[in-house]
Amino acid sequence: MSSFTIQLLAADRSENIDGVTSFVGEDGSGGFGLLPGHERFMTVLGFGLARVRHTDGAWEYLGIPGGLLYFIDNECHISTRRYLRDRDVTRVAQALTRELLAEEQALSETRRKLHRLEAEMLKQLAQLGRT
Repeated sequence: MSSFTIQLLAADRSENIDGVTSFVGEDGSGGFGLLPGHERFMTVLGFGLARVRHTDGAWEYLGIPGGLLYFIDNECHISTRRYLRDRDVTRVAQALTRELLAEEQALSETRRKLHRLEAEMLKQLAQLGRT
C-alpha cells in the first residue's frame, strides 16, 4: 500500500509519522485531503482538528492552532507553534479546547497590550515633537 510521511515541527518538539495513507485538514478555503503521490501543495492550516489515516486503517487526530503545511516529494511538512496528537478524537478535541484556546487567548491579550503600548509611545513621540 502506498503511503507518505508527515513531519510535525513545533516550537517545543518535532516528530515523524510514517505510513500515512491520507491526511484531512482545513484551511481558509475549507476542508481538503492529501493522498500519497499528491502534487506539490502548500497552505495555511486553520485552528482545529486534522485527521491522519495509517496503513493499518486506524485514524489519528491532530489538534493544531494553525500552521503551515507543505507537501512535496511524498512528504508532508507541518510547521506550527504547538500540536496535540492522539488516536482518541474526544481526548484531543477536549485538550484542544482547554489548552490551545487558553494559549490563543493569552496571545490575543499580549497583542492587545502591544497595540496599547505602541499607541502610547506614538502619543509620547508626538508630544516630544511639539516641544
